Amino acid sequence: MSSPLGRLRQQVMRAPIIALGVCFVTGILFWGGFNWSMELTNTESFCISCHEMKDNVYREYRKTIHFSNPTGVRATCPDCHVPKEWLYKVKRKIYATNELFQHFLGTIDTREKFQTQRLSLATHVWETMRANDSRECRNCHAFNSMDLKAQKGVAADKHRLAFIEQRTCIDCHQGIAHSLPEEFLEREHARFERDKVACGDCHADMARAASDDGW
Repeated sequence: MSSPLGRLRQQVMRAPIIALGVCFVTGILFWGGFNWSMELTNTESFCISCHEMKDNVYREYRKTIHFSNPTGVRATCPDCHVPKEWLYKVKRKIYATNELFQHFLGTIDTREKFQTQRLSLATHVWETMRANDSRECRNCHAFNSMDLKAQKGVAADKHRLAFIEQRTCIDCHQGIAHSLPEEFLEREHARFERDKVACGDCHADMARAASDDGW
């Protein structure tokens, strides 16, 4: 009695074209299903389907210019946190399985737990973005496309200096879409005071007030 593998080999030998067609269709279905499932997890609605994201960073993001702005162009969660290139995207999805694992463990399932872990979580994201030269930011923003003359004084000066020093977006824009960790703010504020950084460089409202008062 022949084995199942032997019988399959016989069927293939009898009708090789049909066998090739079956393999081709199966491959298409598998590939399509894989890409469909990957894109399904690459939406804002999926990102905020767990309350850890919806009740914390998503609420903060809704108050920023990346969510609502005069042009109506939005940068959603995947735009900033998931690479567009297929290989890097798959790699990011594999890493994201740990986030699901932590979700089921309840690692940050309360506001208090999230705030305790915020600096560690934010630092991990910042380090990743520095390592890839803020790749996802550059999908929309690029130094060589910036019209520095159209920017306000402080922004133009900072971007010009960043270009010269070959700095990356996340070096200055850590809090662009989410609140910064309190520990980070305390540490950076102390450094700014030590380095005598002008308050208006970070606080636009203070810069306006100084200008209005003639300082």
